[in-house]
This record gives sequence, structure tokens and C-alpha cells, in this order.
Amino acid sequence: MSAAEPGARRGNTGVRRHAAPDPDRRTVASGVLFGCGIAASIIDLFIFHLVLQWHHFYDLSTTRVALTADGFFHAIAWFITVWGLFLLTDVRRRATVRWSRWIAAVITGVGAFQLFDGIVDHKLLRIHQIRYGVDLLPYDAVWIGSSALVLVIGVVMLWRTRPVRSTGTAG
Repeated sequence: MSAAEPGARRGNTGVRRHAAPDPDRRTVASGVLFGCGIAASIIDLFIFHLVLQWHHFYDLSTTRVALTADGFFHAIAWFITVWGLFLLTDVRRRATVRWSRWIAAVITGVGAFQLFDGIVDHKLLRIHQIRYGVDLLPYDAVWIGSSALVLVIGVVMLWRTRPVRSTGTAG
């Protein structure tokens, strides 16, 4: 890595040191991870897998395989959620958290996960559907449409809460 690369700087001793992480980027990453994890673990797993019992993460095999897949899915979803919280803790340690920015990132993460699940898992890979034994069109329209709406709301909120960047020119 050369000293001209982003994130690297030279001190008086000529030793390369890394600049402190950008708190805004880490705030957004934390919120998106937390939002994806909450969407996966609470909305999808708890509501659709456990409470409604409409589907499992992987429905192309036996019930035993489906439940095992749900267990792995649950573990990964909570890992992502906790990872987001660790990043948030790191941001809080280094800087003031802009909560409106973090909430916008959480909403973006929820929408992104749900849209990914609806398009990739349900439609492209077909590893599960929202529900079985029903006409899927209304379910898919609501799932994908509401996911896209939540994602757009989150992205607009992120855009509106973005930090003001100075132009670097003196006036």
C-alpha cells in the first residue's frame, strides 16, 4: 500500500498509519447490517417460519432438512444483527451517533433484505415460496412491493440525512 492510497498516511517517522474509520460509513454499515438481521430473524423467521408456519428457509426437501436450514438461517441472521450492534458500539466509542442516519440505514437494511429474499430466494432460486397452496401473485406483489417501498423510504431517508461535505475552497 502506498502513502497515496485512501486510509493511509505517514507520520513524522515515515511509518504508515491508517486513518480513523469514517464514522458515517460505519454508522450506515451498522444500521444496514442490523436492519438485514432484524428482517431475517424477526420478520421472516419468527413471523413467517414459526408463527404462521407458511414456509421454511429451504422447502425443497424433508421437514427435517427444512428445520435444520431454518436453524442455520436463524444463527446467521442473529450473527448479522449482533455484528451491526458491534459496529454501532464502535461508532459510539469514536464519535457521536447520528441516530436519524442510523435509523435510515436500518430501514434500508430491512427493505434490502426483504426485497432480496422476495426476488432471489422466492422467484429466482425457488428455495421457498411465501405460502403454499394459494395463488402466489397477490402474496408476491405485496411482499416485493412492500419491500421495495421500505427500501426506497430508507434510501430517501439516508439521502436526506447525509452529512454536509465541505468543498474545500475558502470563500
